This record gives sequence, C-alpha cells and structure tokens, in this order.
Amino acid sequence: MLRVFFALNIIFVSLLACKGGYQTCIKKVKYANVFQNQTIQIPISKHKKLIYSNMKPNAEIIKYDPFLNLYLVKDKRSYKHPFRTNYNLPLGYASVDNNMAIEGVIKKNQIGLDRFATFSEVVSTPALLLNSCCALEGIVTPDGIIEKEYINNFINTKKVEYGDIGIRVEDKNNKVIISKVNPFDKTIELKKGDIILELNSQKVTNSAEFMRKILFSPINKKHTIKVLRSAKIIFIETTSRNRDGGGILSDTFLESKGLFFDKNLKIIKLSKQFKMYGLKLNDKLLQVNGKKVRSLSDVRENIDQFKHKALLLFARDDFQFFVNIK
Repeated sequence: MLRVFFALNIIFVSLLACKGGYQTCIKKVKYANVFQNQTIQIPISKHKKLIYSNMKPNAEIIKYDPFLNLYLVKDKRSYKHPFRTNYNLPLGYASVDNNMAIEGVIKKNQIGLDRFATFSEVVSTPALLLNSCCALEGIVTPDGIIEKEYINNFINTKKVEYGDIGIRVEDKNNKVIISKVNPFDKTIELKKGDIILELNSQKVTNSAEFMRKILFSPINKKHTIKVLRSAKIIFIETTSRNRDGGGILSDTFLESKGLFFDKNLKIIKLSKQFKMYGLKLNDKLLQVNGKKVRSLSDVRENIDQFKHKALLLFARDDFQFFVNIK
C-alpha cells in the first residue's frame, strides 16, 4: 500500500511540474532557438548542445555519430533550463516545433539502425518529440524518429560505436525473426528465418529491444542466442563486432567490405581494396548477381543470393563494368 501511495505521489508531483503543458514546450524550444536552418540544436547542459544536422556544425565538436547525424558540441552560452531526456513513464507525447504541438503516440518503435520509429500523426520536420513536461522522448527527422534510448546512449558513451552480430531482424506474428544475414561473414551460424527466443538467457519479445541490446553491447562481447529452427531449439555463441552500416548510412552488408552508397546507389565511400578493383567515387551500381537494382532495399534483397562471390555491375558515364566481390 505504501509503495502504491509513493508511486501516485511521484506522478502527482510530476503533473504539477508539467503545468502549462505543450504550450510551455513551444515557448521553451523558441527561447532555446532549437530549430536553425533545418538543424536541431538542443541544450542538454549548461554549456553543451546536442545537434542533429546533415552538415558539420561550426562549433567545438566533442563527438559525432555518423549513423544518426548526431553531434555533441561545446557552447560558450549558458542555459539555465536545458532539455533532459525522460527516464520515467511518458505522460503523453507530442511532436513540437516553433509553431505547434501535435499529440500522438509512437506507432512503431525504432528497430536498431535499420528503421527509425514512426509517429501516429502526420508531422513536419524537424521537430522534437517531447512529453508534457517538455522532457525529450526523441528527435523527429525526415527519416523517422530517433528514440531517446539512442540519444542517451550517444550522450553517455565515451566512444561512438555500435555492436553487430551480422544479422537484421523483424517482428512477425509476435515473434522476432532473422530477416537478413551478412553473406560475406562465413563465421555466422545464425540463419535467415531463425526465430530468436532468448539473448543471454533473457527472453526476447520484440525486435526493437533485441537490437538495442546488441547495438549497445561492448565490441567483442560474447552472446548466447537461443533460436528455434525447423522445430528444433538451438543455442548459438556469437561475438559483437563493429557495425559498419545503418541509420543514415547505407546498410547492404557491402559496407563490411568497405563499400558505401547513397540513396541513388552511387558510391560515396570505398576502401583501398575497391580502389584496386578500379572503382571510383560516384560509380553507380546497376546490378547485383544479374538482377537490376534501383534502391538500397533491392541491393539488400539480391545480396542474399551471394554464395561464393557477388557479381556487381557498375556504370561510369557511358561505360559499364563488372566487379566480383568475394
């Protein structure tokens, strides 16, 4: 009974602290000048700001997350009332910009670096996802919502890196199913179609939580994964390595080989290995294993056909050429 009273008292105090609701949040984002030329600049402490931007900010950068376009920077200006991320149960959600607050709910949670969260209402970007106490629940970008767990992880970790075990997952029929496996890593024992039951002896209930645990785990951490495969229970040992693609970066598994694309399938970054193949920046990918590709999702689908090598067709101006990737 005492615990219930204590919990209700906390909620009551929180409600008092949220007096003014989302109109107060609109005033707060205006006062802090959060939205500047399609960038989001959020004061998170007295002399630090969290920035979401497609361009490198003109500021002293503490660290940068290339997967999420997040920057932590120093700021000489002093903020008496910085934004905090919400660690409690949210008291409602709203997408807030300089002009309005649109209330709604998170329709689908962020699944790792593969898919950002979605909101129940149509909203403009950029915006902040806030609760009624003006605490930060997420950042609303043109690609979806970056949820607070990823914001907290970025702010609180010394080094920006994400763990990867070479698989991508999805929720299907209330089960977490492996939808993609890195075809270039022959050490991976997990298979497409495996149903993930447990991670390190803890029950797995959804893809969002599972991918957070993998992404936020230290590099070289060993994991035990319990899966259901063809009606058989299997325990598989695996180890986290560095994640190469995802978020705003391409994620075709070719990134693990050092090859990155933009949304139009033009090369924007390549390793020395591919320079030896004769590839150059802006070469455009046309085919994977004999099938035409027009999007990154097409590449992901066709790269699954990789067995011994991947045959890629590129175009440079009016010249087309093949590259074999092992």
